[in-house]
Amino acid sequence: MDEIIRIENIKREFLVGDEVVKALRGVSFTIGQGEFVTIMGTSGSGKSTLLNILGCLDVPTSGEYYLDGISVRQMSKNDRATLRNRKIGFIFQNYNLLPKTTSIENVELPLMYNRDVSHAERRERAIAALQEVGLGDRLTHKSNQLSGGQMQRVAIARALVNNPVIILADEATGNLDTRTSYEVLALFQRLHRDGRTIIFVTHNPELAAFSSRTITLRDGRIVSDQRNAHLESAEKVLASMPKEED
Repeated sequence: MDEIIRIENIKREFLVGDEVVKALRGVSFTIGQGEFVTIMGTSGSGKSTLLNILGCLDVPTSGEYYLDGISVRQMSKNDRATLRNRKIGFIFQNYNLLPKTTSIENVELPLMYNRDVSHAERRERAIAALQEVGLGDRLTHKSNQLSGGQMQRVAIARALVNNPVIILADEATGNLDTRTSYEVLALFQRLHRDGRTIIFVTHNPELAAFSSRTITLRDGRIVSDQRNAHLESAEKVLASMPKEED
């Protein structure tokens, strides 16, 4: 399995007033191509700080981070932004879609920063990504015409459109009802089966059973890193749920 992420003894400290807050205290792990990893932890565990470092939004105080073989820590802010746009697909709890903008236009957005992609190719790739997440019939619908689950699917399509090396999902089911959450988990599992590398950050331990590996943080340290011998199927859970009434 090819290595996509290597984290070596990452520490992140913040100065809050006169106090030094140690958010990460020497975190190390590797993630291989095609893994579906849940990073779990309660508030204050260091989960959000680690998410920002993995997403190239922040740099560690010490330690090394390699993304697809590239050392991130010494890069300039602009170079990190370029790397982030080309290598990482972000999915957020609040969708972060542009209001009153069509699904295609929202999904095209990451490609706007790539001068090598023409307008025609941008549109073609956006349509293909939306079809991949089951929204081929919602291409020209605007954000305010979509349900929460459909908006999250648009956000997933936007994350896929650049063909990133990793998909980084931050509490991606946090704003969804139970059925829609399992529909989104089923989509993540299908993307995983297709070879996508997914990092799913959550505080909800119930979601860990749907990924192939779980890394748990507490007080800035890894307290467990386990591979899941039995992967729960979100599609099976959906099939067992009572049908919704019209």
